[in-house]
Amino acid sequence: MLNDAKLKAAKKKDKPYRLADSNQLYLHVSTAGGRHWRMNYTYGRNEKGKPAQKTLSFGSYPSVTLLEARKCRDDAKELIRRGKDPAVEKRIETKTRVDATGNTFETIARKWYALKEPGWDKVHARDVITSLERDIFPQIGDLPISVIKAPKLLGVLQLVEKRGSIETAHRLRQRLSAVFVHGIASGVCEADPAASLNKALTSVPKTKPQPSIIDRKQDQSARLTAIRQLIIDCEAERCRATTKLALRFIALTAVRPGELHGARWHEFHDLDGLEPVWIIPPERMKGDKDRKEEVDGEHRVPLARQSVEVLNVLKQLSGRLELVFPGERHVHKQMSENTLRALLIRAGYYQRHVPHGFRAAFSTIMNEHVKIHGDKEDRGIIDLMLAHIPEGKSGSESAYNRAAYMPRRRELAQEWADMLLQDFWGPESHLGQPIRYAATGPGRA
Repeated sequence: MLNDAKLKAAKKKDKPYRLADSNQLYLHVSTAGGRHWRMNYTYGRNEKGKPAQKTLSFGSYPSVTLLEARKCRDDAKELIRRGKDPAVEKRIETKTRVDATGNTFETIARKWYALKEPGWDKVHARDVITSLERDIFPQIGDLPISVIKAPKLLGVLQLVEKRGSIETAHRLRQRLSAVFVHGIASGVCEADPAASLNKALTSVPKTKPQPSIIDRKQDQSARLTAIRQLIIDCEAERCRATTKLALRFIALTAVRPGELHGARWHEFHDLDGLEPVWIIPPERMKGDKDRKEEVDGEHRVPLARQSVEVLNVLKQLSGRLELVFPGERHVHKQMSENTLRALLIRAGYYQRHVPHGFRAAFSTIMNEHVKIHGDKEDRGIIDLMLAHIPEGKSGSESAYNRAAYMPRRRELAQEWADMLLQDFWGPESHLGQPIRYAATGPGRA
């Protein structure tokens, strides 16, 4: 059994070790020299049907004396004898104690969210609160924010990692850290235990480039043939006309898929005039809060004749709605982000091309094109057409650039459309076509 002399003599070593007292009580000495009272016990059954092994913590020595630790052990033993789990009872007691103050992690996190949510776009805001409600609140939401330490947070994040969600775990760490910073500013906690956990998490795998059908094709003619054949193959599939027109439109405009999905009819101007343009508001563009709130920060997409033709056909399908590309089941919701990807897969382009790949195709083919048919400024203009944000540019400079060179951008958009859709059938040909295969049709079981 332990005594005060043995406890005071306990020093840190290269590895953590235990000093046993009695009846499962022991002192755990960490490599940093921390001395923590713990008790091992069994309660209930694990997934394999065997007695579940658990550990209860009573605090650190000398803040908790030997006599106090033994009293905690005896109280826990009594709970077990009465058929109760000491860890659960401790959690209930803690929750009851802090309910009156309202300083639980979930309470503080929701206050932080309410403060930040107005500055976020709806999709990001929904992702933040959903991730907290799914992965964080069930684990630590009812604990006082002031008592939560790094090891507890790491355990919660490692549960997320175990299901393969490495990037989600890292994003959650950032959100946890932001909540603790808010708590520090509010005076309800004194430290941010999430700040130091980044290196303790599994490293995020390097992102793979989004595949494009032009990848590894060195010849300009081969690239153009490949992208044209892809459109032919996709438009030969049976699906909604809106889906085929969306694929043709994203190929023509080279916008990001999210910008296409959320397109509204009021964003299109002068479709019957000489300078048709799609003005995508800054809040729908990729970027941080400053980018989304930038004055005159919208992205202007000059529309080629073929793009206007697609829109004129779409008016017959969705012109009475707000969204240009509504979902199949709910017309007030935008097309699913998986719709175009699924069409590409059905057409035989699995892992060979994704909707984002049209941007790479446009950039590569047009940059090669202007080497012969353009001038030295065209490479920068192509970047503007892709809404790339130049590094080192101020907000006013980047806003000016996004509105600059419109005559040349319009010329390049038309040259791209002419190369892409030369001798193609008109978009109206997709109206009234079958959208499903018969159950007994070719290749269908």
